[in-house]
Amino acid sequence: MAASDHETANFPLAGAVTGNRLDAAGEASRTDYPVLWLGLLSVLYNGILAFINHNIMPLSMTHVAASEGLIMASAIIYILHKGIYETDLPAFLFLLFTLVVTIYISVLNRLPFIDHFRNVLIIFCFTGLGSWSNEKTMKLAFRWASLVVLIFLIFEIISVPFYVSIVHPSDYFANTRGLLPMSFNKTGLFQNALGFPERFSFGIIDHRSSSIFLEQVSLANFCGVIAIYLISTWERLGRWDRLLCIGTAVLILVTNDTRTMLIFCFACIVGYFVFPKIPKNFNLALMPLIVAAGFLVYVLKPNATGDNFTGRINLTMKKIMELDPLAILGLSVDRIADFADSGYVYLIYGATIFGVIAFWLFVCLFPAGRTAAQRRCAHSLSLFIFLNMMIGGTAVFSMKIAGLLWFVVGYMRFHDSPRIRQGRAADVLS
Repeated sequence: MAASDHETANFPLAGAVTGNRLDAAGEASRTDYPVLWLGLLSVLYNGILAFINHNIMPLSMTHVAASEGLIMASAIIYILHKGIYETDLPAFLFLLFTLVVTIYISVLNRLPFIDHFRNVLIIFCFTGLGSWSNEKTMKLAFRWASLVVLIFLIFEIISVPFYVSIVHPSDYFANTRGLLPMSFNKTGLFQNALGFPERFSFGIIDHRSSSIFLEQVSLANFCGVIAIYLISTWERLGRWDRLLCIGTAVLILVTNDTRTMLIFCFACIVGYFVFPKIPKNFNLALMPLIVAAGFLVYVLKPNATGDNFTGRINLTMKKIMELDPLAILGLSVDRIADFADSGYVYLIYGATIFGVIAFWLFVCLFPAGRTAAQRRCAHSLSLFIFLNMMIGGTAVFSMKIAGLLWFVVGYMRFHDSPRIRQGRAADVLS
């Protein structure tokens, strides 16, 4: 039986579980704790590991990788237990295509390279969790994640020594990433969070805030995830959830010194009214338009450099125009570390031009666009991803950000027709 965009097919393609048909009202009223904890851990696991590293025992990169692997393995087990249905095929086929590209790149370069596969696996896991989540579980995940981020942000603003005594970002990144602190960094903070005098700032604190994320870029991007969540679910949120999310986002914006997310959040405010009027498939034009705008900035200000908006755009455009022809076919993956600050170039080197096209199509076409709320989610997702890749690198692919981001995208895909696991017709017996 074919599944329409509105409903789940009765017959799963894999992982069917027999039993009585689940009652929709009962499902919506209970908290799905596995989904809730996996969603929360995607945001909090680095902070938890940092606490262990500083207060209990030293950790290494192996512990970080094992933690991510355990979260994703748990998500896969949950998804397979629920079953893979026809409506899940886009994410599944995207993952399968990425696996083929990963094998191709690894064989031709004689170098195991799984970064892009890991990024897409995160997308697969959390869109799957979100697609099975009910409204109560999703709200709880964002409520508790926002609350923890807000509490640690307040700790950091009030007393850096107290904040450092809990998670000590500098030691954590030294032990797990090999990023030793510079001699001038005596604060215990991650050195990139210290900023510099010429950088855009509201002047509220003397560094760029990091909260539970331990570094400033992920905290800035979490503000963008909150913005996507708010405009996608605004009409369904209660007063306290709205205040919590808005308060967290505003405090991030005024302490993190993030120009990109400040622009993005204003775009989301306007987009709340505008996005429902724009067809979802317009997203297909958004990435080419952003790249074209970047090229225009480069033509008008070819000498712009530095850690500012035009400087970061120019850096990405220069690297795009200097692309190694072999990189387009995935034959220069050994150079990928040079492009961690330029998302588009990094993606080309790590996934080939075909992987970039697949990623572009998935981001644009996977979100649903039937309702006004779904179109808000779809357009804000594309703007968030493609704008970030122009001025940044790999931050939007990390589990800390991608987890809840794709969780809400997966949820919104079914938000007006909640999924109910259904057994085979012969098994629906009391």
